[in-house]
Amino acid sequence: MHLVPADRADRPTIDGHRVCDAIAAIGEPDHVRAWAERFSLPADPGRLSLLLALHRTGPLAVSDLAVATGMNDPAVSQALRLLRAAGVVAGEKAGRVVRYRVVDPVTSGLLDQCTTAETG
Repeated sequence: MHLVPADRADRPTIDGHRVCDAIAAIGEPDHVRAWAERFSLPADPGRLSLLLALHRTGPLAVSDLAVATGMNDPAVSQALRLLRAAGVVAGEKAGRVVRYRVVDPVTSGLLDQCTTAETG
C-alpha cells in the first residue's frame, strides 16, 4: 500500500492493491479540483442550455441566446462572462453585435455526448 497517504495508512482495507490503483487513478488533488471546476460550469441548467445552443447552432448573440433559452439578457451575459473567463466560449464582434461560440474542445466533446445520449 505504497500510495496510501500517511494520514490514512492505519485504516484497514479489503483489497489493498485496488486501493493503490484507485489512488493512482484519482491523481493529484489540484488536477481533480481543476476538473471539478470544469464540470461545475455545465452543471447549471442555464449555462448548459447556452452551451448546447451554441454547440448545436454555432455563434449566437446574447439577445438570441436569451430568446432561445428563455433566460433574460443579463442572466445570459453573466453566464457567458463565466464561460468566457474559463476559456469555454469566445465572442466575435461584428459591428455592435458580439456572437459567442464554444471554443474549448473538451467541452465540445462533452456536449457531443449530451447530444448523443439525448438522441441515441
